[in-house]
Amino acid sequence: MDTRPIGVFDSGLGGLTAVRTLWDLLPQEELVYFGDTARVPYGTRSRETILQYARQDVRFLRTFQPKALVVACGTISTTSLAELSAETPVPVVGVVEPACQEAAERTHSGRIGVIATPASIRSGAYGAALRRLTPGVEVTERACPLFVPLVENGRFQRGDVVIETVAREYLAPLREAGIDTLILGCTHYPLLREVIAEIMEGSVALISAGEAAVRELKRLLEARGLLRESDFPGETRFYVSDRTEGFEASASAFLQEDLRHTARRIDIEQY
Repeated sequence: MDTRPIGVFDSGLGGLTAVRTLWDLLPQEELVYFGDTARVPYGTRSRETILQYARQDVRFLRTFQPKALVVACGTISTTSLAELSAETPVPVVGVVEPACQEAAERTHSGRIGVIATPASIRSGAYGAALRRLTPGVEVTERACPLFVPLVENGRFQRGDVVIETVAREYLAPLREAGIDTLILGCTHYPLLREVIAEIMEGSVALISAGEAAVRELKRLLEARGLLRESDFPGETRFYVSDRTEGFEASASAFLQEDLRHTARRIDIEQY
């Protein structure tokens, strides 16, 4: 048994998709979540800047002595995971390999789509992993740079003409490619699941990268005997690098919990 917390981090709200899955699959675990809301989005930054930010995020979370870290950010997972894993003495789980493994298992036609941030698409990490897992697979990738800022501003509900217009434009090439499986390669994107499902007309399996990462983390903790044993749910602590009010409002709506006055602001530049 290991009572240390699990650290989860993302550029903003997106990692809450991983938190919700952790609550479902590992409710007894203590969690520490950090959203770098002052510097979101990461996906339009250079690789050097992304790595700098990621290292600061990890240094902050390591002050809590976590037993594992979930990189609930597709951009960091595709550009910086190797460096973070080499520099961190506890397991670091990214989103790329778990999501691609699940997509490879779900596809019937061998035509898989990937939507992610520009930095993730430029890295080629999703396509490379899919081709390694499923030789001959047809991969259609699409960068969606406006999704993260729209989600961070609460524009992720069905019926919102702005997000629906943007989503239809981004998803058009994927529909034309005839994919049967779509990786939501940024952890913000599952907040758009209903919008995306409607545009794809419900015929495509949607793979959430953050949810897949949590399932992989559960397997890892079980294998290493690191699970926390308790009859009571663990505490989740939330930290952000900008104002807490907007984060708490969106997080409360998404997680269906009243999280007002629960997040703390920290100065990430100190790390």
